[in-house]
Amino acid sequence: MSEIENIELSFLHLDDYQELKQAMIEAYPAMPEYYWREQHIKTLINRFPEGQVVMRVNGEIAGCALSIIVDYSKFDDQHTYQQITGNYTFNTHNPDGDILYGIEVFIKPEFRGLRLGRRLYDYRKELCERLNLKGIVFGGRIPNYHKYSDELSPKQYIEKVKRKEIHDPVLNFQISNDFYPSKILKNYLVGDEASNEYAVLLKWDNIYYEKKSRKPQAPKRIVRIGLIQWQMRPYGNLDDVLNQAEYFIDAVSGYRCDFALFPEFFNAPLMAENNRLSEPEAIREQAQYTSPIVAKLSEFAISYNINIISGSMPEIQNDLLYNVGYVCRRDGSTERYEKIHVTPDEVRVWGLQGGNGIKAIDTDCGKIGVLICYDIEFPELGRLLADEGVNIIFVPFLTDTQNGYSRVRNCAMSRAIENECYVAIAGCVGNLPKVHNMDIQYAQSMVATPCDFSFPMNGVKAETTPNTEMILIVDVDIDLLAELNQYGSVRNLKDRRKDIYEVNRIKK
Repeated sequence: MSEIENIELSFLHLDDYQELKQAMIEAYPAMPEYYWREQHIKTLINRFPEGQVVMRVNGEIAGCALSIIVDYSKFDDQHTYQQITGNYTFNTHNPDGDILYGIEVFIKPEFRGLRLGRRLYDYRKELCERLNLKGIVFGGRIPNYHKYSDELSPKQYIEKVKRKEIHDPVLNFQISNDFYPSKILKNYLVGDEASNEYAVLLKWDNIYYEKKSRKPQAPKRIVRIGLIQWQMRPYGNLDDVLNQAEYFIDAVSGYRCDFALFPEFFNAPLMAENNRLSEPEAIREQAQYTSPIVAKLSEFAISYNINIISGSMPEIQNDLLYNVGYVCRRDGSTERYEKIHVTPDEVRVWGLQGGNGIKAIDTDCGKIGVLICYDIEFPELGRLLADEGVNIIFVPFLTDTQNGYSRVRNCAMSRAIENECYVAIAGCVGNLPKVHNMDIQYAQSMVATPCDFSFPMNGVKAETTPNTEMILIVDVDIDLLAELNQYGSVRNLKDRRKDIYEVNRIKK
């Protein structure tokens, strides 16, 4: 091969046909009659010009990719090449379909090793994302299978290829380009003797696909979070607490934040008026403030156009005491969440009960989860939320010592890495000399991220000054999480061995 001066990807034109035909003959020497006729290429170009591209090296066609769009619900996974192409008429092409189906990809032998096939696949992926299709599907040949067909079933052959025990140039290449085997197709391509007419149904999922909706919407991909590191101080009454809360909400909404996160038990100073009571009695009296606080925060969410995460507060249900919070959406709706794991001290001193519900919460910025303080130290909860599509986990916390804070911080960072999500934690600082069991607080609020090239090296997007009242405003990019899931150096969610373990909810 002569020195390469230019590599170019371009749309296929009918004028290219004779050169394309010769390139296909060279690409498939064992199948000399396997090339597209001119009327086939003309039909493809007329129906879907964006789907037909060639790679040129020094102006010469070196490879080609042909595609159509299909409504995949009209085909099952056990289709043939003839069926998917409409007996080679391509009348199965549907501009309103949901899957980009790969009809052809080849590279001429003399140009193999230049990663031109990867460029063609990358173009297909970009086209799939741009057209908002669910993914890419095609039947992949297994041209070395005929050498092993007497001793191995197609399934066994594929497993050995995946384990690198057998080299299959086509299947190895497709797997390395993020396509995963879904099913074995029998009698897929008539005349493909090298594959014994078997093929592997390969799929690639578009992580940016958004289900079409009749509602006008513009889902946010850059989400701005306002963390409120709340100073514990004496307050005269509920109005004083709400005035201080409104001040912070006003401040973060002024910076166009999408969320305001308050800490756990941020309203604890109101317990001072009941300090004469025992600790269990005092916190039960405190529960009377929860409903009016949530109502007022919901008003603030609407008037300041911000989603407010209320931290947590005591609440009595059926005479049992729980630690709960509310997401007050800016459309006026609310969603309740519970602290699942209560600490030994909360049980011993206050008689708190652990909650029973954990859920992904829908917002105008995507799905979020809320885990209160100690809950973040249990990895199963974060994994359940990740499996439900949560991109941000909010952690309102309250810790008295740096030891307790370090547990929350380090576990939050672990959850961000293992679940490929952002974790925002916000806590209280300062002292409450007139409230039993709430004497001192330590906090350094922060946003934790995964650790990969698109994220901070140490997994910390931003953090506050320790033990100082302040707000922290942080932008997080949701698209980076999707890219991490697909292309990350490690892919914790995709690489789980679900064949040997799973994390599941217990249904009651």
